[in-house]
Amino acid sequence: PEPEPDPNPGPDGHIAESGEKTEQYFAMEPQDQVAIEGTKVTLPCRVENKKGTLQWTKDDFGLGPHRNLSGFDRYTMVGSDEEGDFSLEIFPVHLDDDARYQCQVSPGPNGEPGVRSRFAQLTILVPPEPPRIVQGDHLETTEDREIELECVSAAGKPAAEITWIDGYGNVLRGEYFSTEEPEGRRYTARSVLKVTPKKVHHNTTFVCQAQNQADRTYRSARLLLHVKYAPNVTVSVADAAGHPSAGGSPRHIPEGSDVKLVCHADANPPEVRYRWFLDGEPVSSDVDGGPPTELVLRNVSRRHHDAIVKCQVENKVGKSEGSETLDVTYGPKFRQRPLSMQTDLDATVTLVCDVDGNPTPDITWIHEERDRVVGSSPNLTFKVEADRAGRYFCRASVPGYPEIGAEAAVLVKGPPRVLSPHTQWGHAGDNARVECIVSSVPRPDKISWSYNGQEISSYDSDYSILDDPLPDGLKSTLIVRESQQHHYGLYNCTASNSYGAVTAHIHLRAQKSYPLLIILTGVIGGVVVIIAITMVVILCQRRVKKPPVDNHEAEKQCRESDRSSNISDMKLELRGSSVSRPGSETGSERGVGGVPLAGPVHLPIAMNGGDHVYRYSTEYPEPSFPPKAKDGQNNNGYVPYVDYSRDYTPPPSLSLLQPDAHLGLPQPSSLSMSLSSPLACVDPRYSAAYGNPYLRSSSASLLPPHTSQMTDSTTALYT
Repeated sequence: PEPEPDPNPGPDGHIAESGEKTEQYFAMEPQDQVAIEGTKVTLPCRVENKKGTLQWTKDDFGLGPHRNLSGFDRYTMVGSDEEGDFSLEIFPVHLDDDARYQCQVSPGPNGEPGVRSRFAQLTILVPPEPPRIVQGDHLETTEDREIELECVSAAGKPAAEITWIDGYGNVLRGEYFSTEEPEGRRYTARSVLKVTPKKVHHNTTFVCQAQNQADRTYRSARLLLHVKYAPNVTVSVADAAGHPSAGGSPRHIPEGSDVKLVCHADANPPEVRYRWFLDGEPVSSDVDGGPPTELVLRNVSRRHHDAIVKCQVENKVGKSEGSETLDVTYGPKFRQRPLSMQTDLDATVTLVCDVDGNPTPDITWIHEERDRVVGSSPNLTFKVEADRAGRYFCRASVPGYPEIGAEAAVLVKGPPRVLSPHTQWGHAGDNARVECIVSSVPRPDKISWSYNGQEISSYDSDYSILDDPLPDGLKSTLIVRESQQHHYGLYNCTASNSYGAVTAHIHLRAQKSYPLLIILTGVIGGVVVIIAITMVVILCQRRVKKPPVDNHEAEKQCRESDRSSNISDMKLELRGSSVSRPGSETGSERGVGGVPLAGPVHLPIAMNGGDHVYRYSTEYPEPSFPPKAKDGQNNNGYVPYVDYSRDYTPPPSLSLLQPDAHLGLPQPSSLSMSLSSPLACVDPRYSAAYGNPYLRSSSASLLPPHTSQMTDSTTALYT
């Protein structure tokens, strides 16, 4: 029988025996613990007044009284007997060590009662095995088709927690399952993730992570997702270099230009087929042999504005389409022009100027009477006052295009007014017209005419009446057929409307007519007078005398003349002198001594009017001429020279000229002349003999030169 407890328990809860005897008790008992497999665990047990035998039990199975616990290699009782420490140490712990442990002391030899500690539950945690994805490490699927990904983590205690992470770092949680393994100590965890892959998931990796309390480090498995998807299509307007517009922003397309649209498709598989549509109608993209990804629209116009260009792309997965709305810029064009209006004072009117254009046209209203801007919107509304009536001009402009405009009038209703002149003219014998222009709002139905108090009927054979409507009135024309003098006089035109009436007096007067022959004669005479005045002015300018030339300068000029042309000598000589035939008509009028040597000579403009004085060529040393060209012309392009000084020497006395008869020149008679003393430069009148073969054979002497009179007469003749 067990001893009855002492009615006076000690402070430690154990009952002390009387005398020297005390009961054994636990100074420290084991507690519940949790340990990870492979670690060291110590279950404490300290006994005071130990008398009996101490042992540890595992799930009520005794491990033995010895400290080394033979048969249990990983178990040891540590501590010392002196301290009464009999703690149980397990290293390394295994899953099998997961049990209830108790420290027990048997009764002592003197009848001390045995004691047992409380039960301590040792829980062993086991990290799970690395997770695995049932579908493997690679999966091929199609966009928008739901798939299930299953991740399994086995042999964990407790069961592992499973987390999914997609390719963009988003944490996903699937449907979780946990089952206990057959031995009853470990668990298998499963997570099923349902996902509908998109294009963005293509070539991304899904990660399955598993962990439990035994190992806070995640263990993971990976799966690469290969997603097949229908084309993802974008359409953009290309710039001048053919590159798509940045950011896909719409691009302004000027009217009349060509536009290229580019279709970009991202698809898997990448084998695709393209189709183009313009406002729903199919169009071909290979007209110019371009790639199917491009569409060129030629000469776009305003009808293409806001047109939708669609590109449809198809692969094995499906078809998709992208579109672009064209933004065509074009100049202004009236959809509705402003219309003139008839209104009363103080009424409110609205003028409409509806203009189409892109960008939206800028509208400007101008009141022409006041010459000022009065509005900037398509509709101009205002209250009609006396100073606000009149014509309004609507101007519409789009940057980069010519502006357009139209006008409308706001006409205030009132009695008519006659605007025609009070005096009008006609020609007797012709049809005469009398006009009566009436400004009237509203327009009068007709205008009546009267002459000398008698109303003119449209059936009158002498008259006919034509009425022409005007924007703000009526114009009536009275035609008098083959008017006579009795038709000219005072006419009255009368117009009336609902606001009043007006009568105007118009005096038709006969206008004098002049014969056509007199008019033509006057015109022709005026033209002749003008021509005559012009000729006189030209002749007066040519009579201006040249300044005198000194001998030294004349010698130099003669030398230069000899070098240039023999023909020029003759022509210029004729200009400077005149040898006339006795008794000739020309000589009697133009100069003293007779007619020109060789008749009238028409001089080139370049020579006519020259003022050089020439010498005979014999008075100069033989000139040095430039070498002749092979083609028979000299270097400056003139006719080749003839060196007459080599085969002809003038005689001491000049010979009389003997021109050939076939030239039609007058034949001079023998003339006597006396030569003056030789000068540094012979009078240019005689230099015509030089270089002229027709003037060499004469033996007659020339008359002495008359320097002043003959020079003046010759100059006048050839001028």
